[in-house]
Amino acid sequence: MSITLEQIDLLKKRARVSYKEAKEVLEKCDGDIVEALAYLEENKKIKPEKEAVCEGTLGQKLKRVVARLNKISLSITKEETVILNLPLVPALLLTLISFPLVVVALILALITGCRIRIKRKNGEDCRINETIDAVADKINSLTNKVAEEIEKT
Repeated sequence: MSITLEQIDLLKKRARVSYKEAKEVLEKCDGDIVEALAYLEENKKIKPEKEAVCEGTLGQKLKRVVARLNKISLSITKEETVILNLPLVPALLLTLISFPLVVVALILALITGCRIRIKRKNGEDCRINETIDAVADKINSLTNKVAEEIEKT
């Protein structure tokens, strides 16, 4: 059976192998693409897909990153009352524009017992929240100690 260029192209794209590999495997499998894919899979020769972030222009990459970040929000709450709920992109832009002011505001929020959360749109917490909670607990502990020392004097 003769192997066509279309068959080689299809196998090359599906299995992410070279033209030479695709041709050799198709010859072994008598031109059967499904059998060739199975053969490559059994021999662990199918290469993993490249990350989509690596493809495209800088503008396309930036759009994908912004789209992902827009699915995440920054939330500051105090005793179940939402003080601030902002998508992450504007929060990051605000931080870049007025970094010292944002740092002071976050420290004040932590000192006053507010909780800072980074959440996905589906409500799922991000892993960074564990670190934020640990810092918040240490700051609350420190403020409580300072308050006790001030009351003693």
